Formats: sequence, structure tokens, C-alpha cells
Amino acid sequence: MLEEKGKHDLLKIVRQISDMIYVSYVRQKEALGLGHAVLTARELIGDEPFATLLADDVIDAKVPVLKQMMKVFEEKQCSVIATQIVEGPAISSYGVLKAKPVAGSGGKLFEVLDLVEKPKLADAPSNLAVIGRYILTPTVFETLANTKPGAGGELQLTDGLRGLLRREKIYAYVYEGRRFDAGDKLGFLKATVDFALKRKDLGGEFREYLKGLKL
Repeated sequence: MLEEKGKHDLLKIVRQISDMIYVSYVRQKEALGLGHAVLTARELIGDEPFATLLADDVIDAKVPVLKQMMKVFEEKQCSVIATQIVEGPAISSYGVLKAKPVAGSGGKLFEVLDLVEKPKLADAPSNLAVIGRYILTPTVFETLANTKPGAGGELQLTDGLRGLLRREKIYAYVYEGRRFDAGDKLGFLKATVDFALKRKDLGGEFREYLKGLKL
């Protein structure tokens, strides 16, 4: 249709995207929790380490966060969780890590000792919040399959990871990059503006538009 209408620029974009990867998918038929969503991919993934990305965490980074984490996985051969420092009451909106720093990492790498889902500020074991990027070993499928539903009657990935900790080490990596919470309306707007300003075809004109707003 794009070719027939002479929209060759759009056609080029669509073809570039479709040529990047092969896509297979499994649909989670009910919203039974993030742990359940991961578990539904078990047969598709098999006995391989895999990455899990939560799409509402949009991260702008010079080196993609997953690539940063892959370097850690290649060295440690253990599951790796992305983390960022969150100060104050906002920590209660996240899964939070109890962890010890890895010597020589410059405060970038931690060995995870425990995970707590959305604790009160007074009960938070640290200021290290779990962010939606994970590299997980296939052992997590077994721990998830043997984990009972938790908060909200859902199978929580955090609970599955706590089970994994009893069998394997897990590391947390303080990534480099700027995160936007696109699951939040204001965060979605901030991400839209930030990425739009960086586009060569839109940034200049959009910047001038913003300057002209009466705020």
C-alpha cells in the first residue's frame, strides 16, 4: 500500500524494522503477574539465559542498558538485575534490593542478598531500586513454577527471584542512562518530549515551538 501511494520514505522505515529480527510471541491470556508472564515463555526459550525488558521503563543511554548488563553476565555467568538509586519515599514504588557491593566495581555492581517488593521507606533494605531490565538464567522458570501467588493474588517475579537466590547468585548493576517511567502519564510525556528534541528531522522545529509557549 505504501509503495502504491509512493510513500517510499515510510516504506523504507517499515522494511528496516521488519528486517532487524525474527519475532515469536506467546500471549499471556490473563493478567496473573509479571512472574506468570515470564513463565509463559518457558517453552519458547528453553534451557537458555534470556533477557526480560519491561517496556514502560524507557531508558536513554549511549550504550544500551542491556548491552551494559551483558558484559556483567559474560563475566559472572549469573542472573543480572538493573538497578538505580532512589532516595526518599519514592523507594516504596519499587522492588528494593538488599545487597553488598562488589569490590573493585566502583559502586556499580552489587551481589543481591534479598529482594523486597514495594516496602515502606522505614523498611526498605537499601536505596537500590529494581528497574525493568533483567538477564536471567533458565533456572528461574523452575523457581517460578514452584512459587505461590503473592501480592494481589499474582505470581510475582520478585518472589521467583528470591527462590532463585537460594540456588544461584544474582547481581545488580547500576546502569548508566536516563530512565523515564512511561507507565506514568507525566513520565510518558517527558519521554516523548526528550526523544522528540533529539530527532534530526523534528528537534529544531519542536524546540522553537516549545520556546514560543506561554508557560
